[in-house]
Amino acid sequence: MSQGLPATGSVLQGSVAAPGNQSQPQVSPEDDDRRVRRREKNRVAAQRSRKKQTQKADKLHEEYECLEQENTVLRREIGKLTEELRHLSEALKEHEKMCPLLLCPMNFVSVPRPDPVAGCLPR
Repeated sequence: MSQGLPATGSVLQGSVAAPGNQSQPQVSPEDDDRRVRRREKNRVAAQRSRKKQTQKADKLHEEYECLEQENTVLRREIGKLTEELRHLSEALKEHEKMCPLLLCPMNFVSVPRPDPVAGCLPR
């Protein structure tokens, strides 16, 4: 054995605390039970929160899918209406070429017309 050094298992070694390993006060069984209940309550609350968050995400996803379907339907309708507009515009252009009402210059002269409502009123 070395001189001046205490032997293994001596009283001095037990009294020196390792850094960061401070002795903590004794925890009573009531405090321990309270801590366990608090942790359990927190665990349940966290599960509830995660479930609620998942449900919200699921609902948003369903809403997204419905809006995508509606968007697809509306785009198809736009396409059909655009095609109908093109077809009717072509038909109007063809009609304007031979319409007797548009070809007669007298149809563009402004003629005063009697008021249809005035003719129905008693005198």
